[in-house]
Amino acid sequence: MASDDDIIIADDAVIHPGDLHEDFIRSSGPGGQNVNKVATAVQLRFDAANATGLSERVRERTIKLAGQRATKDGVIVIEAGRFRTQEQNRADARARLTALVAKAAEPPPPPRKKTRPSKGAVERRLKSKAGRGTIKKLRGRVGDD
Repeated sequence: MASDDDIIIADDAVIHPGDLHEDFIRSSGPGGQNVNKVATAVQLRFDAANATGLSERVRERTIKLAGQRATKDGVIVIEAGRFRTQEQNRADARARLTALVAKAAEPPPPPRKKTRPSKGAVERRLKSKAGRGTIKKLRGRVGDD
């Protein structure tokens, strides 16, 4: 994927390259001299609050789904440092951002349809409860007649 192409996720969700800002930082964890010298991890910043390619619904859901990765200003920060090269980490960060926005762009589920138990089901339930109560009463002490 070229870095100057729009990322089209849905009709109401498009990520423009101008909304993305990448900084390369040193990766954490083991790796010896390579980790200490080379800045291969990427810190991808996406200004979701001011992104022109997102509808209002998708914008709000994206920031909500981002959780702690979103700042107070609505900027989503994704850090990717799993791989040893900048290109792989850049692709990983963009893929994670795309997945996040795609999840936010999904249509809401249909509203729940209220249902009621049938009359027969209610009667069977009450009959079984009465039967259980009778069994428990019979467990008591036997009285002198």
